[in-house]
Amino acid sequence: MPIHDSDWSLQFFEGVPCPEDVHIAASDPEAWAFNPRHNWVYDKLAVAASQGIRAAPHGVVPSAFPVFSKPITNLYGMGAESRVIADAAAYDRSYRPGHMWMELLAGEHVSSDVAVLDGQPVWWRHATGVPAGSGMFDYWTIHAEPFAAIEDYCGRWIGHHLAGYSGMVNLETIGARIIELHLRFTDQWPDIYGGRAWVEALVGLYAAGRWSFADRDRRTGYSVALFGPPADGYRHPRPALTAELLALPGVTSLQATFHEGLAADGHSNPPGGFRLAVLNGYDLPTLFDIRRRLAAFHGLARPLNDTAAAPLTLPLPIA
Repeated sequence: MPIHDSDWSLQFFEGVPCPEDVHIAASDPEAWAFNPRHNWVYDKLAVAASQGIRAAPHGVVPSAFPVFSKPITNLYGMGAESRVIADAAAYDRSYRPGHMWMELLAGEHVSSDVAVLDGQPVWWRHATGVPAGSGMFDYWTIHAEPFAAIEDYCGRWIGHHLAGYSGMVNLETIGARIIELHLRFTDQWPDIYGGRAWVEALVGLYAAGRWSFADRDRRTGYSVALFGPPADGYRHPRPALTAELLALPGVTSLQATFHEGLAADGHSNPPGGFRLAVLNGYDLPTLFDIRRRLAAFHGLARPLNDTAAAPLTLPLPIA
């Protein structure tokens, strides 16, 4: 299957035909390579400049603080080495070659996936996350409703700056202003977007230059992450346990988001922890229960990113 993605997300694309000469990127290194005309969008300084957002490389002293610091280009994501810099003294201590700062924006932080046909958006879906500190998220809500301010502003930006592009775009925005842009979709929740029918529309977009997805039955879904401390030796849940958890009502997928046998420092993770799993579905309490049972499976007293520490409600065995 010529959909280029991490092992744990390939489950969403199994059984959907895709021509062998059509290559669909679901990760940024491949998206950069497949789109030489438009891959400038991975330069976050250029994206900021295109919107008149105050920004510069490290070495240029900001005229005002606080600012937000991050790599100019980061193809592995997960908020690596990003931080708020509060003042000039902290700025001096935080200097990194290849990093940038930008003004600290205000407003809601939203991740949006957009299907783009010849430079024009034809489908949108928006998600918001609950931060858990140190770059981690507790969970995301994948909203059914439109976000008009984002669709208006970013739709015009796409039409102006991505003329001729057909494919998926992922936008990270704060206050409807773009802070990052990726020439791919979020591979975490195609099951929430519409499952097989959505993936078939995805293939049609890249293979035939058309978008055909009715999207009449969309509903709000949830994606819950499990983070543990960085460590080697984590193992995937046993198949019997995975099958039992997936059989619960309102659960649509379980992704073990790491490679067994690969050292912890060989994975891309935020500063606060090591991502072990992503759980998708429509019943948030059930997803929280599953997360805490998987934490126990991994020998953790609780997930590092559990901001509520709600009590368990389901008697789920872990053996």
